[in-house]
Amino acid sequence: MNHRAPAAAPLLLALVLLGAGCSGGVEGTPGAAGVRDPYFPGLGNGGYDVTHYGLELDVEPAADRLRGTATITARATQDLSAFHLDLAGLDVESATVEGKPAAVNRAGKELTIRPGGAVEDRLRKGRTFTTVVRYSGAPQTITDPDGSKEGWLRTADGAVALGEPTGSMAWFPGNHHPSDKATYDIEVTAPDPLTAVSNGQLVSRSTAGSRTSYHWRTAEPMASYLATVAVGRFTTQQSRTPDGIRLFTAVDPESAAASKDVLARIPDVLAWAAEKFGPYPFTSAGAVVERTGDSTYALETQNRPVFPGPPDTALLVHELAHQWFGNSVTPATWRDMWLNEGFATYAEWLWAADHDGVPVRESFDEAYEDDANWAFPPAAPPTAVELSDAPVYGRGAMVVHRLRLAIDDDKAFFALVRGWTKAHRHGNASTDDFTAYVEQETGQDLTGLWDAWLYGESRPPEEG
Repeated sequence: MNHRAPAAAPLLLALVLLGAGCSGGVEGTPGAAGVRDPYFPGLGNGGYDVTHYGLELDVEPAADRLRGTATITARATQDLSAFHLDLAGLDVESATVEGKPAAVNRAGKELTIRPGGAVEDRLRKGRTFTTVVRYSGAPQTITDPDGSKEGWLRTADGAVALGEPTGSMAWFPGNHHPSDKATYDIEVTAPDPLTAVSNGQLVSRSTAGSRTSYHWRTAEPMASYLATVAVGRFTTQQSRTPDGIRLFTAVDPESAAASKDVLARIPDVLAWAAEKFGPYPFTSAGAVVERTGDSTYALETQNRPVFPGPPDTALLVHELAHQWFGNSVTPATWRDMWLNEGFATYAEWLWAADHDGVPVRESFDEAYEDDANWAFPPAAPPTAVELSDAPVYGRGAMVVHRLRLAIDDDKAFFALVRGWTKAHRHGNASTDDFTAYVEQETGQDLTGLWDAWLYGESRPPEEG
């Protein structure tokens, strides 16, 4: 975990003097490098909010090369003399701010951009501005604190980009903290016969020579860790659910036969989840299924989760439930990840109860008896290493069920859940937001529940 700090003043002054088109008229102060996330303090950046990413990517999987142009539209939240972008590896060729050349300094995974231009071009608080960064190189695979791999992962026939929690900086520059969500246009050009799949809806597809460009658009806000690009030999299928959600699935031919029946259940799972959690928050859905071994875990990338081989129904339910919990209602910081995983795991328990005859109480009891779920409180993983460990999932789901028992009225409980996803639709929410919302809506003081099940260090009595 690297704490990235603003560049020193002398270096910034030098950049002003050296940057093409700089006149010394830019005023304000540099935006912060990092937003002080509890586990990744250097992740993200201060001083601006991104509203839109326009990414043009040219991919050569065989040569392990990526050439990109990122057009970033943002709103200044302070008077800015400079600002930061997160980017791991890759060489920055040029940058402009509002069409004028900007000076670029690099320190590890941190880019410092200092706009050029005259005084009237300064980035005042409240101003919307556009930054264009051109870059290229061999995109990196990032090793997480827990040893898992993310970022740009090479597959047998292409590549797949997975971003939780920090991997998206391996393939495009940006404000890579979940608190800064934006809309996206992602255009990927790849050699035939490979297909490029991303988030949202496929806007256009065009071929020039032996290369095809795929333009994907995500109109609803998305955290950068949920952005994906998958390039490979996929069998694709498009359809619509009965209520009009556009479905797009891309499956590696080696996984197609074993995935067919489970993927056919996507419309049923979405309809079932909408009854439990509220209306589906997006206009498109689907899945990307790689061949076994191309990656080692599934990820709830927005609109269409990525699976490391043919999924079973429980895994499909879990990742689709994330479209509500994590993708639409996104954690304010990585400490709030249990809100994603606890609810998605509880969705598995609910599905098993409704479709497989396994009572939720049985799933709860199994989780309760599993010592791994009691290693630490789900709302307070000790370090980033434990961020994806069992308590965040299993004990997180137990918190949800204990809340259901405390309310003691299923109709009221599910109304509460649907109200939560509505209140924070396409936004960010913290654990404190959740507990305050629950107590306000129920009129109950649930301090004992939170202290024992959400924050407690030891295993409370099951019937306590």
